[in-house]
Amino acid sequence: MKVMPMKEVEEHLAPVAQSVGAELLEAVWNNRDRSLTLIIDAPGGVDLNLCEAFHHAADAALDELDPTYGEAYTLNCSSPGLDRPFKDARDFARHLGEKIEVHLYAPYAGAKYHEGTLVSFEGGDILLNTPKGEVSIPFDKTSKVCLLIEV
Repeated sequence: MKVMPMKEVEEHLAPVAQSVGAELLEAVWNNRDRSLTLIIDAPGGVDLNLCEAFHHAADAALDELDPTYGEAYTLNCSSPGLDRPFKDARDFARHLGEKIEVHLYAPYAGAKYHEGTLVSFEGGDILLNTPKGEVSIPFDKTSKVCLLIEV
């Protein structure tokens, strides 16, 4: 099935998300399921009502855009989830001052895993305040960065 590039879908739907008080983080196409999942976030978090409001608003905008060139598909709307990996500077900016975990491909600054408070993300480097002090980790050395889930 031919599908429009997801960047085009994201650009088309970004103002729609803003109109309902959300931010569109990502559009993900699943070819096997023929589904389009729109991942949104909002300052107060994402609840079912926000997902529903965005789903309805996005549905009309997608009918106009026609990302599958007339083919049927399933539309899903979702929150990013607590364990969603950080993918770009936007993700880091949204979580400044929060506790995160950083997984690495190989040891860096003495370990393959670091956790602490996100201080900044500049020039591709993650500045993390850990119990042992501040550590700067190049993002390209990481295998996964996400919020620290404390139970």
